[in-house]
Amino acid sequence: MRKGDRQIVEHELQETGFSPESEKAKNKYVEEEDEDEEEEDESVEKIFESREVPSWKKQLTLRAFVVSFFLSILFSFIVMKLNLTTGIIPSLNVSAGLLGFFFVKTWTKMLHRSGFLKQPFTRQENTVIQTCVVASSGIAFSGGFGTYLFGMSERIANQSGDAYRGVKNPSLGWIMGFLFVVSFLGLFSVVPLRKIMVIDFKLTYPSGTATAHLINSFHTPQGVKLAKKQVRVLGKFFSISFLWSFFQWFFTGGENCGFSNFPTFGLKAYQYKFYFDFSATYVGVGMICPYIINISVLLGGILSWGIMWPLIETKKGDWFPDNVPSSSMHGLQAYKVFIAVAIILGDGLYNFCKVLSRTLSGLFVQLRGTTTSISRTSFTLEEDPHASPLSPKQSYDDQRRTRFFLKDQIPTWFAVGGYIIIAATSTAILPNMFHQLRWYYILVIYICAPVLAFCNAYGAGLTDWSLASTYGKLAIFTIGAWAGSEHGGMLAGLAACGVMMNIVSTASDLTQDFKTGYLTLSSPKSMFVSQVIGTAMGCVVSPCVFWLFYKAFDDLGLPNSEYPAPFATVYRSMAKLGVEGVSSLPRECLVLCYAFFSVAILVNIVKDSLKSKWGRFIPLPMAMAIPFFLGPYFAIDMCVGSLILFIWERVDAAKAEAFGTAVASGLICGDGIWSLPSSVLAIAGVNPPVCMKFLSAATNSKVDHFLSRSS
Repeated sequence: MRKGDRQIVEHELQETGFSPESEKAKNKYVEEEDEDEEEEDESVEKIFESREVPSWKKQLTLRAFVVSFFLSILFSFIVMKLNLTTGIIPSLNVSAGLLGFFFVKTWTKMLHRSGFLKQPFTRQENTVIQTCVVASSGIAFSGGFGTYLFGMSERIANQSGDAYRGVKNPSLGWIMGFLFVVSFLGLFSVVPLRKIMVIDFKLTYPSGTATAHLINSFHTPQGVKLAKKQVRVLGKFFSISFLWSFFQWFFTGGENCGFSNFPTFGLKAYQYKFYFDFSATYVGVGMICPYIINISVLLGGILSWGIMWPLIETKKGDWFPDNVPSSSMHGLQAYKVFIAVAIILGDGLYNFCKVLSRTLSGLFVQLRGTTTSISRTSFTLEEDPHASPLSPKQSYDDQRRTRFFLKDQIPTWFAVGGYIIIAATSTAILPNMFHQLRWYYILVIYICAPVLAFCNAYGAGLTDWSLASTYGKLAIFTIGAWAGSEHGGMLAGLAACGVMMNIVSTASDLTQDFKTGYLTLSSPKSMFVSQVIGTAMGCVVSPCVFWLFYKAFDDLGLPNSEYPAPFATVYRSMAKLGVEGVSSLPRECLVLCYAFFSVAILVNIVKDSLKSKWGRFIPLPMAMAIPFFLGPYFAIDMCVGSLILFIWERVDAAKAEAFGTAVASGLICGDGIWSLPSSVLAIAGVNPPVCMKFLSAATNSKVDHFLSRSS
């Protein structure tokens, strides 16, 4: 699963299941747990019983981190590209685990043939790789390169018309320093709670469970064969996607040129961004995302660009001045941004309250159940001193996993001391980076952060939802309003958003990893160290990847560019709203915001009120909000991906289940890694040789007439 808050619709993706494979893996795992007590011969741990479990130090191999480093670069490019285009980032956990398995398995096979193999490849080492890669590439999202961090830049501020409120342009030095200061605190905040979360409360963590199931299956004889086939399929479609992107590049030698500007449904529809842009990335994303996500995005695009914006355009000169540019926040752009913000906030508020209520009620039930269980155990032991509290209820798998999970303890003093030291260091350093962010703002955040980190980690265990972005938005409004407009409230709010998001996101990430480690007999120490090393890699790799994009593309962040970074504008607009209030909005914009805020809450209530048979057909407000600002073109790509998967499932369901994610991952990885050579070519000043552009017949006649006269 995409860790923490790596996608703007993450909690919606998680609610419906990331992919057919993850949902089926989760269901299969639950079925196996239920059958363990009845049919011991189907026990997962019985399969691995004869294999020695390596110590936590042996799980952390050099080859694992070498492979993790190169995979983290690959996945950072993918996440960065998605982050700077639409903000929809699918789960890449399966791809990380699969590619990690393939590379290390190839490595060990070569060493085995040459007689130099000293340590075989284990599922514990596979878990370490997956944890490290996803932790590293996750910084590409939680680092705010497409949201709060880039929202501080002058380029985004000029679009919002509020550069005078304060800007901080990107620089490789301060970005790395900021990430190193804020990215590790969340790891220490939940370490003392690992036993409570995983063993005492037995939280599900569906994504961590599904990932563990896949890693376990990779290391069985049947799983090895399937994994090899999946890797071959992934490599095939990786090559196709990469070569297709390379081919498209030749025709982009000018503004609005290339296949990505093909007027599929006509020029009038193209004007309102209804077209298929031949993006292998979003076809792959559509194959991974649930059908309801893709349909919701398309419905949002039709509602906004097909109905609302054409109608609001007729009010030019009445609701807003007719002489402002299209990108001005005093014109139509304000409606696009703030209505999307209203939907996101409405959906976020509802789900925050929903998850919080489930967290509190679940915590109460768990605590009451634990107390009752202890009292019953005491009674049983008094009657029969030889009775074990574990034996009546725990399966063989659970007993073995619990024993190994409790074997390597991380001292509580280490976690508490680490949190205090990092918090004190951060409180001293951050005000020097952002003078608007006072030390007492940071102190309040760090006092509240452990509680919020626990709530997010516990809620993720119950519902598989990480609401890191919601906590970040809460920090934007709280700290921004506290600082005030005259004292740099906008930058203070955006910086506080980054501090809060990184803490609560990494907290839920680590607890997911603990669950995965528990189910694969990986040591909590190796999980913690892998997460720390992966986070450190991300603090270096992600800023370098972003810097490459920033230097290669001068129009990065502009509305009609290849990389518009739409949520950077959205986050800055949130900060502006928190500091200035609603007085600067155009006429009727506030009314529409209230209406869509209420509708987002109402749709969620209706969806949860209906049974799953009908509720699964209700669109998701968060997903619908994405194209309000950006346009529906990528939704068409995603729906094409859904259609391919739908037809494939009807023709051959078994192959679709086995290889659908591999095909989608290949399409995403190939197109994503093309970003690296395209960026290098742009920096080197190598421009595409051809501009393929589409004109109307009337415009084409005028051009031909002009050229004939000039010749």
